[in-house]
Amino acid sequence: MFCVLDDFSRECLAIEVDTNLPVARALRVLGRIVAWRGLSAKLRMDNGPELLSVLLADWSEKNRVAFEFIQPGKPTQNAYIERFNKTFREEILDFYLFKSLTEVKEITSNWLRQY
Repeated sequence: MFCVLDDFSRECLAIEVDTNLPVARALRVLGRIVAWRGLSAKLRMDNGPELLSVLLADWSEKNRVAFEFIQPGKPTQNAYIERFNKTFREEILDFYLFKSLTEVKEITSNWLRQY
């Protein structure tokens, strides 16, 4: 799961759900958000290995977007996304028995419109 939330408006801008989410896919999601909402001055994220790559660093430099990484073991530095992820996990991932990945994506999309 890859979620993008606006810290100011608390709006969920994107949720990508799949069995594998390489950084190139995350960059496509960010590209869609930039086309829709414009560039942000900075992005706050955890230090997950999937988000530490040369591709992401190049994208950041090209678009002049600063990355703010939270300290390892300090999820309270990114509390809103942590709470959002917990809500999503409880209301969608833990609640349903999915037959396919397509079903997960469809239910997630419906949930996001209501959220």
